[in-house]
Amino acid sequence: MTGRPAGPRLRDTLSNPRADRVRGVRALAGRSARRRSGTFLVEGPQAVREAVRFAAEDVRDVYVTDDARVSHPEIVDEALEAGLYVHPVTDEVAHAMSEDAQGVIAVVTARPEHGIDSLPSDSTLVAVLSAVRDPGNLGAAIRVADAVGADAVVLAGDCVDPRSPKVVRASVGSVFHLPILRAAGIAESAAQLQEAGLELVAADVSGTAELGAETHAMLTGRHAWVFGNEAWGLTESELASMDHVVRIPIAGHAESLNLATAAAVCLYASRFARG
Repeated sequence: MTGRPAGPRLRDTLSNPRADRVRGVRALAGRSARRRSGTFLVEGPQAVREAVRFAAEDVRDVYVTDDARVSHPEIVDEALEAGLYVHPVTDEVAHAMSEDAQGVIAVVTARPEHGIDSLPSDSTLVAVLSAVRDPGNLGAAIRVADAVGADAVVLAGDCVDPRSPKVVRASVGSVFHLPILRAAGIAESAAQLQEAGLELVAADVSGTAELGAETHAMLTGRHAWVFGNEAWGLTESELASMDHVVRIPIAGHAESLNLATAAAVCLYASRFARG
């Protein structure tokens, strides 16, 4: 691959859990280390597999235990075929790098973040997530957007770092499948998405339309679902900038759905409306 020196890619086994390399990998759990190094941590066989398959040019190193090499030989095979450095590690080293990796870890170079002006011009379905603070929610919502075939995810305002190990792990590698764009806030997102020809559909308990038969027609066209913060949702001014505000019907006694579940319900409603 371009920029990779020639020679064997399967490295010597790493066995010292206190080595500088091991400490450096573990430090990537923190945002400051990610910013300094320009890299981020990918944990677990599913997420590492997707990094190798969809972003091999950005993968710096893959670390794998003996047991994981037996359980997931395709990861090692594909990494070596792509010319990546694969480091066998002991169980102790793998645990020192990450307690949640199931013996498979990768360090990936972070690409520069792009703004909403990089939205693909032919986008027909977009998910906008505003001020999401929970990494599990963000990762799961990105995974749902990927699953329904959304063209992009827009992170509006002060969202959790999408390269956080918890976000990457919760997305199960979907962060490598579709554009994740940044916007200063809902106002910027709304203006640019509407200018691009997408209608804005907010999910909010105040919605005058109920998700279902009465919203089917609005979800057949080009649109973006907008989801607010887990605790306070969307403000009145933000809701006023939407083309539609839709509420999810709740038949039981639950007060509401969490963000990731609401995103799944709404985005799949769009998928079903399109047939």
